[in-house]
Amino acid sequence: MNQHTIEEGKSLAIASYLTFIGTLIALFMNLEKKNPFTNFHIRQMIGLILMLIVSNVVEKFIHSWLGTILWFFTFGSWLYSIIYAIKGEAKLIPFIGEKFQEWFAKLGE
Repeated sequence: MNQHTIEEGKSLAIASYLTFIGTLIALFMNLEKKNPFTNFHIRQMIGLILMLIVSNVVEKFIHSWLGTILWFFTFGSWLYSIIYAIKGEAKLIPFIGEKFQEWFAKLGE
């Protein structure tokens, strides 16, 4: 990605990390532009939303401590991701970010 592409998609990439509604807004606003930097961060955030749902289900139905650990991992991953979006970098979330990019590759195309 070149610097122009990053600067053009940076605001929507950051917006995608501001709640589920921000993700939807960024997704729909980026459908026309198809900015790869924004798409990268939208895919990461959709993965984080799914991780949050899983952590809540685990906490409620399986084991509260395991769910809490998953929630903290999700929150830390969210912080990591939004910081790199602000910096204008496309860094994968450790351990699972590559899978998010694979699973949601068709999103936004």
